[in-house]
Amino acid sequence: MRIVGIGASAGGLASLEEFFRNTPLDTGMAFLVVQHLDPTQKALLPELLQRYTKMPVREAQQNMPIEPDSVYVIPPNRELRVVGTTLKLDQPAEPRGLRLPVNVLFSSLASAQNELAIAVVLSGMGSDGTHGLQAIQATGGLSVVESPESAQFDAMPRSAINSGCADIVAPAAELPARITDFIRRVPEPGRNQSSRAPLPALNRIMDLLRQQTKHDFSLYKPTTLNRRIERRMAIHGISDQVAYGHLLANNHAEVQLLFRELLIGVTQFFRDPETWEYLIDKVLPEMLSTQSPTETLRAWVVGCSTGEEAYSLAIAFAEALEKHHPERELNLQIFASDISPEAITTARRGIYPKSIQSSVSEARLARFFTRQNNHYQIKPFIRDKVLFAHHDVILDPPFTKLDLIACRNLLIYFDVALQQRILPLFHYSLHPNRLLMLGSSETVGRLNHLFAPIQAKLRLYQRKDYNSARHSDFLLESFPPMSTMPKEPNVPSNQVTPPEAINSLQTAADHILLQVYSPAAVVLNEDADIVYISGRTGKYLEPAAGKANWNIHAMARDGLREPLFNGLKQVAKQSETIELTGLSVQTDLGTHAVDLSIQSFIEPEPLKGMTMVVFRDAPGRTVHRRKKPAQAIESDYPAQIRQYQQEIERLREQARLSREELQASNEELQSTNEELQSANEELTTSKEEMQSMNEELQTINTELQTKLDDLALAQSDMQNVLNSIEIAVLFLDQELNVRRYTERASTIISLRESDIGRPLSDLTTTLLYPELQQDAQQTLNTLAVAEKQIRTTDSRWFSVRIIPYRRLDNVIDGVVITLVDITDTKNLESSLRQHPKS
Repeated sequence: MRIVGIGASAGGLASLEEFFRNTPLDTGMAFLVVQHLDPTQKALLPELLQRYTKMPVREAQQNMPIEPDSVYVIPPNRELRVVGTTLKLDQPAEPRGLRLPVNVLFSSLASAQNELAIAVVLSGMGSDGTHGLQAIQATGGLSVVESPESAQFDAMPRSAINSGCADIVAPAAELPARITDFIRRVPEPGRNQSSRAPLPALNRIMDLLRQQTKHDFSLYKPTTLNRRIERRMAIHGISDQVAYGHLLANNHAEVQLLFRELLIGVTQFFRDPETWEYLIDKVLPEMLSTQSPTETLRAWVVGCSTGEEAYSLAIAFAEALEKHHPERELNLQIFASDISPEAITTARRGIYPKSIQSSVSEARLARFFTRQNNHYQIKPFIRDKVLFAHHDVILDPPFTKLDLIACRNLLIYFDVALQQRILPLFHYSLHPNRLLMLGSSETVGRLNHLFAPIQAKLRLYQRKDYNSARHSDFLLESFPPMSTMPKEPNVPSNQVTPPEAINSLQTAADHILLQVYSPAAVVLNEDADIVYISGRTGKYLEPAAGKANWNIHAMARDGLREPLFNGLKQVAKQSETIELTGLSVQTDLGTHAVDLSIQSFIEPEPLKGMTMVVFRDAPGRTVHRRKKPAQAIESDYPAQIRQYQQEIERLREQARLSREELQASNEELQSTNEELQSANEELTTSKEEMQSMNEELQTINTELQTKLDDLALAQSDMQNVLNSIEIAVLFLDQELNVRRYTERASTIISLRESDIGRPLSDLTTTLLYPELQQDAQQTLNTLAVAEKQIRTTDSRWFSVRIIPYRRLDNVIDGVVITLVDITDTKNLESSLRQHPKS
């Protein structure tokens, strides 16, 4: 059974009526309605909704079981939650005006139903429901939002749409059909599903994702891929993966939405509490006891999503340290990585909704979080221990020299081949005997020669002593790790030979010559980041420790950084190649002499704006030389003195240029500071003006409300006057459509409330007056009053008078038809004619 949560404000009754009026009876779904209600008043919403649906509408009660084809309405002054298939009611924790009951319902629905959950945001003020929709989307549920154009109050729908969480946006009357169609296309897990699309269609979708997002999902489990793709197809009403592939090819936004869909960012604080308790009480204390107080503990959280698990690990280390080694400082560095830029941005903010109270104890909330209006924020001493990075564990270099790796509920989405490539990578990245944490549904499988279980039930493993590089599926053949790079790669180059090139002897020979005998070189983009490597660059470049950084200035070895910086700066101003000779480079094997060639490119087009740096060992030069005879040494003095003088002059010139650049930078910063101060003053002034405008708007709003009250009273007076004179009056607009009528008119012409706006020609009447439409149009065209005596089918007579409708600004805006009963007059006239007086 699917459960649909519906959120609306007190002004969203019309949208709720439209939704349930168009909801069929036998959907098999249950509907939970949360409305912003006055906590001091009895709710009439169940009685009102019962008019528009044949499903039973009940007010929710504590521990009430949820049944299909039923509607449950939140009672006043309560928060409604779902636990399993049972309703739970709680007293609101926040004071009136700060309560967000829709978020509460949606968050609980996401936990209870996961990908079966459906959340609907209808008309309402504020942003209630937006955070709840994010939870629904994270678990793979369906997020549905009423289109702002059809909503009486559009703030809640607009907030949900702007957050990027809305899967379906449509008028309230269309939403039930869209939800039903989605359920039909995406059945519940475990039920018989339609046959999958042919493999080429899925491969086409994977190729589009790889081209536009640079991430490869081809090794994810096909069942996961198909289900997530089917979900996006159902939202668009597409039943064929081939057709969906055409949509992706022409819609970059949909590619990004599918990319986010496949990331499956489901996480929470201290997921699987037993694991964390064992970690804090047993595992981490042993790890801390074997670690020197001056050493930094290093951990890596893979697939961190929005950061809850990374912060949970930091809190766990802090609690273990306080409990077992209170005298030590928290010397900790956690690397948390994910391929979703949006998730990393959220994680870096460290701000989470109040719903985390369900998974974080009050003691932890008080110690590690700062409570603000509607959310909690991680305290700085925990936030500073976590470094977040945008990182793809399949493609990017790993973090190394680690004491703990947490990769929980990520491997379950990979197929077996990819799992057997990732786990040796984790083994390589860990220090001996250190810890690997997996999710509750994950194991190391057949790779028990790499990891030994500490607690198999809790999915905690210890690294075994084994050479990871010997493993057949080891990933390090594809890239160097982030914190260390081998001095010489196992392969001559990272270039990949196209398959068709092997068929050509000449091409193959050229390729081998380039690999083996060509000098090492790198291609840089405009930011000096390395985008391509040719040959062996280990003697000249090495990656910096910490977060992955492929900038050449960070990777250059000692002796190359300063010449490279100056050379790249100079080549950016000219088109000629720059040659730097005799540079001394410090490596682990000693000091080497190196020549550099730096060239910028204008063409061909793929290399436009890029720069190539070529490294060559300087022939015949070495720093470590054999001892020479004294006469030879004395003869070298003048040359050495000249070399030292040239070096001193070069250093002086560099220092002068650096001083000038620093001075220019200082002036720019001062100028920027002045601009910021000016902008701050302007913002302050704008704020004061906005406050003044707000006060004026409040005054205008009060005046308008008074005018609306006066108009409502005048309208009531007019309606009472028209009804009291017992004259049938019909008001028509310029198109001769019904604008207003009196009760007496409805006894002559068939009229009801729903006929407002209908053409006069569509109405049935007892008048024997077929020319009524023509006479009304004639009066509208000529402004001449028309008056006739007309008989009815029940033998009554009416004086029908048609006059133009003239507004106060003297504009003709329709006609007015009055019908006066003259039956008695006609009868008297007939009697007099039959019996004239003598």
